[in-house]
Amino acid sequence: MTTEVQRYGSSAPLPPDEGYWQALLQEGDVVAEGGTPRQKDALWGGYDLDEQELLAQQNAQSGSQADWEQVQQVFDSDTTVELKVVGHNRGGLLVEWSTLRGFIPASQLVDFPAMADTRNRREMLASRIGQTLRLRVIELDRVQNRLILSERAAQVQPGTRANVLGSIKEGDICSGQVTNLCDFGVFVDLGGLEGLIHISELSWGRVSHPRDILNRGDTIQVYVMRVDQEQGRVALSIKRLRPDPWQTVEQRYQVGQTVEGVITNVVDFGAFACIEEGLEGLIHVSELAEGHFLHPRNVVHEGDTVKARILNIDGRARRLGLSLRR
Repeated sequence: MTTEVQRYGSSAPLPPDEGYWQALLQEGDVVAEGGTPRQKDALWGGYDLDEQELLAQQNAQSGSQADWEQVQQVFDSDTTVELKVVGHNRGGLLVEWSTLRGFIPASQLVDFPAMADTRNRREMLASRIGQTLRLRVIELDRVQNRLILSERAAQVQPGTRANVLGSIKEGDICSGQVTNLCDFGVFVDLGGLEGLIHISELSWGRVSHPRDILNRGDTIQVYVMRVDQEQGRVALSIKRLRPDPWQTVEQRYQVGQTVEGVITNVVDFGAFACIEEGLEGLIHVSELAEGHFLHPRNVVHEGDTVKARILNIDGRARRLGLSLRR
């Protein structure tokens, strides 16, 4: 697929700072059991820190200089290798490269289904043990004894990823195809190189899961936020193609105005209503209705369409106060 690149205008929002980038690397997908986020290398759908450290320790203890040099040569030449799967963990597969151990995140496997059930996920990964996969090195860090590979990246011709990486810049708008949907974001093929749209960059509004707004195979426009030439990583965004609605909220709405919204979340202290994409206001429990009631859910439910009066607007703090009381 050809990558279409367009320069973004001077009014484009600034790319995220290093703090965002580090959070992107550390934030993980949500494990089904209890729905608790684990700290993982989310950019490539990775594994938790204990597993990462264990794998690094194995490479540090057994990895030879000659094997690291061979891996570096393969990485620099952008060629593929065939390696045998020798194990698996919660995040993906382990492969053997002579004295080294490499990791393939589940998100980088071809045709690996997205699944919430942890047991089924483990069984699916375990079934790959013994298989020989054609892989491409997507991350190499000798200092950290870290070797990450991808089956999906091995589908393109040698040199393609480097060409795409050299042709895109921060602030570009590219056309790409959705290749995978994960809890933490969306992978997009930019023509031989995959970039990631973190879930927080999909919309100015609330997104429960990427599949709620995108499907595999969709061709979409994306904004390039960050390009890491050394690691071959590209951070993308969809929401930054559109203005932040909070920047102009005070120009478009007034206190006392009646607006229509959809209830998106009901909590003990009130309810949130979306009046446009990315613009949610809080209806405090004291502003839900006249009289006494046990819980806000006795008044409104998620999905309800309501008419509310604007009580206060603070675009800088991204706050909007609403009322359902007449």
